[in-house]
Amino acid sequence: MLQRNLQNLSLLVAVFTCFLHLNASAQNPDSLAIVQAKWNSKEIKKGITWHQGHFSNLFNAQQEINWIEIDLKKHAKKVHFAADPKILKKTSVFAEENGALAAINAGFFDMKNGGAVDYIRVNHQMVNLGGKIAGRATAVLTLDGKKVQIASAMDIDPVTSKAANVMLAGPLLIQDQQIIPLGNNPFNTNRHPRTAVAITQKNKLILLVVDGRSNQSYGMSLPELASVMAWLGAKDAMNLDGGGSTTMYVKGATPNHIVNYPSDNKKFDHEGQRSVANIIYIK
Repeated sequence: MLQRNLQNLSLLVAVFTCFLHLNASAQNPDSLAIVQAKWNSKEIKKGITWHQGHFSNLFNAQQEINWIEIDLKKHAKKVHFAADPKILKKTSVFAEENGALAAINAGFFDMKNGGAVDYIRVNHQMVNLGGKIAGRATAVLTLDGKKVQIASAMDIDPVTSKAANVMLAGPLLIQDQQIIPLGNNPFNTNRHPRTAVAITQKNKLILLVVDGRSNQSYGMSLPELASVMAWLGAKDAMNLDGGGSTTMYVKGATPNHIVNYPSDNKKFDHEGQRSVANIIYIK
């Protein structure tokens, strides 16, 4: 009897905690803005949808968000990396060279010498070794056939992983539906254009970009970005290279296929792409 009462008490506590969490979220105007947003949505292919939204007051600022949702049950094998060990190319160039339907910029890179600064492997071939796992590179994205995974670099060693495709970047934003606390430093707390990737509780892959450095879109801190990912249903999520690199490509959506507003030309248009070392794309 005592054991049954304790089980019932535990269940009531769990239900009450869940209620408090949901009620708190319901009262958060920023979470409501995302959850109730009327996104401009377009199906690129069955199981692949591009969403765009402009927010006049998200985190007390204007924000422009684009995200692509991919059903991994249908398209896991069509998610790929493209990378060059030395030559920097625009996201659109990488995408067109690989016949992409959609793409985003990916990992951090050496702007002077080219190549990723963190470990990356494409189709079983190491492209760049990178340096030691430290600082912001705390997350690993792996693609291996039908298996797409985001994990902590403490749990998966990118070098010894047997996955066909491995990318070290970060920081890790969400793990097992829990937002990861981040250090108080300018990279994390200042607002910038941001690029991120997530896997949802419903086994969907999200590729997301937030524009910034403009009075039409201020950009986000990493805690703000993590919150948006959580509100979109992310189970696991990681940050990628942002700033002037942040770019999203959707084939045929605009004259140059770029749907966000890359900031490298300091204009709010589709022309400000920065050359990068690697991308994530959908074939």
